[in-house]
Amino acid sequence: MAVLVHPAKPDMVAQRESVTLPLPQLVTGLVQILGKKITAYIASAKDTRSVDRWMANGESFTPYKGVEERLRAAFHVAKMLSDYESHRVVQSWFTGLNPELDDRSPSRVLREEDVQAGGPEVLRAARSFLAGG
Repeated sequence: MAVLVHPAKPDMVAQRESVTLPLPQLVTGLVQILGKKITAYIASAKDTRSVDRWMANGESFTPYKGVEERLRAAFHVAKMLSDYESHRVVQSWFTGLNPELDDRSPSRVLREEDVQAGGPEVLRAARSFLAGG
């Protein structure tokens, strides 16, 4: 019989990947979970073609100011949630009104707020969601 061992915090693997993955791989992973439209929205991109370029341009790509930090924060949360929930649920969680975020959607918080303030808020809301709160 296999014994499943969960890390002390459910997001340790997601956090590690969010800081170590090269940006094109991170964006590809985020798109696999959230889709191009939500990813583009979080990054304040004009359209999904920007997301396509981010996935294709390799290591040399440097996004405009603040985008990489928002994408890494979004990936951390999306990966953590997708370890326990379907991609459809994660997409709904990112776009739905969240009482933990004063009835704002997590994607809106990540898009509009400074990532240093909004990122931890969204992460706490995600942890609460996984805890059943």
